[in-house]
Amino acid sequence: MTASVEPIQVLLVEDDPGDELMTREAFEDNKINNTLHVVRDGQEALDFLYRNGTYGDAPRPDLILLDLNLPKYDGRQVLQRIKSDEELAHIPVVVLTTSSAEEDILRSYRLHANAYVTKPVDLNQFIAAVRQIDEFFVSVVKLPRN
Repeated sequence: MTASVEPIQVLLVEDDPGDELMTREAFEDNKINNTLHVVRDGQEALDFLYRNGTYGDAPRPDLILLDLNLPKYDGRQVLQRIKSDEELAHIPVVVLTTSSAEEDILRSYRLHANAYVTKPVDLNQFIAAVRQIDEFFVSVVKLPRN
């Protein structure tokens, strides 16, 4: 990442504390200057995105990292809501999940996920995957600014 790249707001939707910690470590280890916001279930994700309740001042994320297997509303339901809402549909959503099932991959893309990444089990591979996602969405592609 070059110094001229402006940091972005990243929303991580993840209920597993271990995966959240690994993602935080990936951001720190790679000196990623983006702001990472974390919510732990589908309802919290929607509250954050719609600025409900305690998330009244939440920033609009530039990128969403979304787990599929979540309590309350699962990731598929959250993805469907995001991509069917005119105000949110432009936000890139990377499905970051343990599932490598063809059915989940196909359904996520049918719901207009921007990318589908299966979480590596190995810590170093997980950190590398998060770094690559970050580099791609910060340094390679042009994101719409909110």
